[in-house]
Amino acid sequence: MRPFSPRAALLRAVALSAACLVVACSQQTPAPPAPAPTATPDTTLPGRLVAEVTGDGAFRHLEELQRIADGNGGNRALGTPGYDASVEYVARTLRDAGYTVDTPGFTARSFSVQDVRLTVDGTATEATVLGFSPATPAGGVSGPLAVVAQDETSGCEATDFANVPAGAVVLVRRGTCPFGVKSTNAAAAHAAAVLVANNADGPLGQATLGDVTGALPTAGLSKADGDTLAGRPGVPVTLALATTTEERSSRNVIAQTTTGNPDNVVMAGAHLDSVPEGPGINDNGSGTAALLETAVRLGAAPAVENAVRFAFWGAEEEGLIGSTRYVAGLSDADRQKISLYLNLDMVGSPNAAYLAYDGDNSDNQGAGPGPEGSATVERLLLEQLATTGVTGEGTDFDGRSDYGPFIAAGIPAGGLFTGAEEIKTPEQAQRWGGTAGQPYDRCYHQACDRIDGIDRTALDRNTDAVAGTIGRFALSTDGIPA
Repeated sequence: MRPFSPRAALLRAVALSAACLVVACSQQTPAPPAPAPTATPDTTLPGRLVAEVTGDGAFRHLEELQRIADGNGGNRALGTPGYDASVEYVARTLRDAGYTVDTPGFTARSFSVQDVRLTVDGTATEATVLGFSPATPAGGVSGPLAVVAQDETSGCEATDFANVPAGAVVLVRRGTCPFGVKSTNAAAAHAAAVLVANNADGPLGQATLGDVTGALPTAGLSKADGDTLAGRPGVPVTLALATTTEERSSRNVIAQTTTGNPDNVVMAGAHLDSVPEGPGINDNGSGTAALLETAVRLGAAPAVENAVRFAFWGAEEEGLIGSTRYVAGLSDADRQKISLYLNLDMVGSPNAAYLAYDGDNSDNQGAGPGPEGSATVERLLLEQLATTGVTGEGTDFDGRSDYGPFIAAGIPAGGLFTGAEEIKTPEQAQRWGGTAGQPYDRCYHQACDRIDGIDRTALDRNTDAVAGTIGRFALSTDGIPA
């Protein structure tokens, strides 16, 4: 097992300890299905599974998720009837395919924003609120701007704040460690509030402090505004936030094959919830649909060497809470039985990229490699994408999806992604088609994330790729540490 990166170690410390404070760990460890006699493994399984899964089959699941959202206030978010109906649909579909299905419950915080106002030297400046940021007093908080080092680990260490005066509004840069760590480090230095500047062009977008305590009011800035403010230390800043946080109940959906070695589990997951703003058909109905289509075609008792476990996560949009609770709730022995984790989050973006998480950090971007074995996961995913006619490329383990808790626990991980609010490059447009200079998904986290925006070719290719990868790992986990 590789040494954890600083980001992974911090994420594990924050996510796993916080999770166990909310629910007893034993509650999140469903009893495994009774093993069924396993026939000689079917060596034709990967190819046969790819042939049997279809983008049309995945799309039919998307149509049902769209109907659920339309009939329940336009979304499938945490704590809503739309999410509950989504759970029932996925669980029923799996049971109809022969699986024994568990829907373990947990509690999760729900966050909403009523107002955000940022002024710098009396001039209004655009800002977004990080999820689960505390509110400020009604008139906001004011203080001089303190600029900490704007490097890749900005705000990740307590020493970064050594020269921050009490009551200051601190500017940090996105990168390496969770946002919650930056905010709590600033709180320990007696700052008044935190501004997080993006480390890539554009606004910070959707970001969250996660399940932490002791954070300060925290807002996000675009890279351009952050660059400007970094040159203005001492300027007066006022930040006013009106936010609400409440506890809600949610559920995961877990199903496992009755065949295959239950001590060597191949696990695949996708988050089932949407944001409150829309139905979430690409984010993440698309990952849910591709995984559900694969589970149904695989069946509950395939002729495999290794057990296959499917998971559909709740409350991902609130900070990876469903997957974090699940990993935290596993005993050490059960955690070690998970050979690897595959993640599907947004695999039908309308201006699609073809991305696999960079398990070996060969791109030398961002957070570093995953646990040992993640390179094998990436390689197989890219090989399976290649069989669909596209050459994929790596994307950073940036902590924004449900692979995060698995990586933090030392479990090899990987997954597929067709892009969110990031901009497609001219080189990518030449390689994959689509429009350069435009977001991969212009409707990311918006009401327009509907079924008519799905790139059905991308959905079909990614469904084939994940099916082939699951089929191959179900037969052998060579290249994955025991």
